[in-house]
Amino acid sequence: MLHLRLIVPADRTEEVVRTVEKTVGTTHLVVLPGAARDPMGDVVMCDVAREAGDSLLGDLRELGLDETGSIAVENIDLSLSRRADEAEEEAPGEGADAVLWEQLTDATHEESTLSVTYLAFLTLATMIAACGVVLDNAILIVGAMAVGPEFGPLAGLCTALVRRAPRLAARSAIALLVGFAAAMALTTGFGMLMDAVGLFSADMLEGARPNTDFIWKPDMFSFVVAVLAGIAGTLSLTSAKSGALVGVAISVTTVPAAANAAVALGYGEIHQMWGSTEQLLLNLVGIVLAGTLTLVLQKVLWERQRRRALPRG
Repeated sequence: MLHLRLIVPADRTEEVVRTVEKTVGTTHLVVLPGAARDPMGDVVMCDVAREAGDSLLGDLRELGLDETGSIAVENIDLSLSRRADEAEEEAPGEGADAVLWEQLTDATHEESTLSVTYLAFLTLATMIAACGVVLDNAILIVGAMAVGPEFGPLAGLCTALVRRAPRLAARSAIALLVGFAAAMALTTGFGMLMDAVGLFSADMLEGARPNTDFIWKPDMFSFVVAVLAGIAGTLSLTSAKSGALVGVAISVTTVPAAANAAVALGYGEIHQMWGSTEQLLLNLVGIVLAGTLTLVLQKVLWERQRRRALPRG
């Protein structure tokens, strides 16, 4: 269930209440006249089944409530109510399959921002991966994958393509391009510093690395894994299963490939650098392609399911 808190201009309250009441899957409607101060208006609260949430949010935005008032949405972790159970049964489809497009757009917009924190996490992840590739340490590689924040802008790019949101697409693309460029440049410097103090060496990079040499030797399995990870990551976002993102993060070699390319560049290992860059691009393309197609399929299937549930006649 979702909880909606609306601030509504007094002259639009009846219209908003009627919109809520006609939406199948809503319950626990509360109206507090004159309770809002900034902006001025009435407060309307209700609970809605997740599978009916996107439709209700769309109707409220068509009323201009996001411009004249406020729409706030929260997930309800526990609701002990017979009426809430009935509302979920009345709503068409399954909540786990529903996509809240407004929530997804807002979440990916935030995760796609080129911020200091985003750059810090991506740079630290790349540096950790650099240690992993030079030492041929798979544990460090997995740790770096988990730290990397790059799935946020990748998901933002997928969402932007489906929703035709050029601003979100530009924001996501900038976060990816500038983020990886900055992280790789700083990691190249980090690699040279580690070489200067005797912790890295060209021999370590050029030697046998059975645990990590796949990072700069891309093949079709790299693309297949990226596609599967893109599907899993997108499903985890749309179904609010955020825990699954950890598994997605450690299944693709975006950050390790960037790290290997950065260290190889510092040592003039052009062959490894190009191989790692190809691995990085292959993973990025695979994730975006799979994520976009997953969202398109979800949109089509959910719309068909919603139409079948509508009363005929």
